[in-house]
Amino acid sequence: MKTTTPIRAILFDKDGTLIDYHQSWGPTNRRAAKLAAAGDVDLAQRLLGVGGMDAASGLTQADSLFAAGNTREIAEAWIAAGSPFELEALIQALDTLFQGVASEAVPVTDLRVFFERLAARGLAIGIASSDSEAAIRLMLRTFGLEELVSYVAGYDSGYGWKPEAGMLLGFAKALGIPPAQIAVVGDNLHDMAMATAGGAGLRVGVLSGTGRRETLAPVADLCLPSIAALDLDQLVALP
Repeated sequence: MKTTTPIRAILFDKDGTLIDYHQSWGPTNRRAAKLAAAGDVDLAQRLLGVGGMDAASGLTQADSLFAAGNTREIAEAWIAAGSPFELEALIQALDTLFQGVASEAVPVTDLRVFFERLAARGLAIGIASSDSEAAIRLMLRTFGLEELVSYVAGYDSGYGWKPEAGMLLGFAKALGIPPAQIAVVGDNLHDMAMATAGGAGLRVGVLSGTGRRETLAPVADLCLPSIAALDLDQLVALP
């Protein structure tokens, strides 16, 4: 499909959209639960469940805390479930752990080649993630993408959290264009909700993360296997 408004920029979610969620985050989620449980094996198993991960299969439920929440939300839920940490201490410890995912992350495609294709079409690129801004920037450095991405928003960047519209509106303001000229691409309902709340011109759901077609397709303009299937001719880009 084509949009009725020219698309001049794309705002991507990170985990599950640019990064293969299960391959990249499964082991880290287990380490995070063990950390928050202070070594209590039974508590760690319960915390994994609170986060939305099945300990046996290693799969994470769509739109769960792990899939859609930020570090503060995860820490708050884990403390309520029995973690002995103080909130700010647990947030700091988890953010430090989560930053390590950048060195272990498995991209869903060759991100540099993909982003270069977008840039060649005149499309500005942004990333809006429930991860920390430091973790996003570390991922960009790891894959050599820094000069190709013009905007980064993490949960701690001051734009608010998904599903609020702040990250999208911040991107629009930074570029000096209306949100209707921005496409939002993500793997969970909170990405689509942010796009809707902020008036994005196109909502693209991808199935490379934890999201499911049954829930994404009804609220997305396009629902694709991954960003690799995004046909740039489906976008109306300005010259």
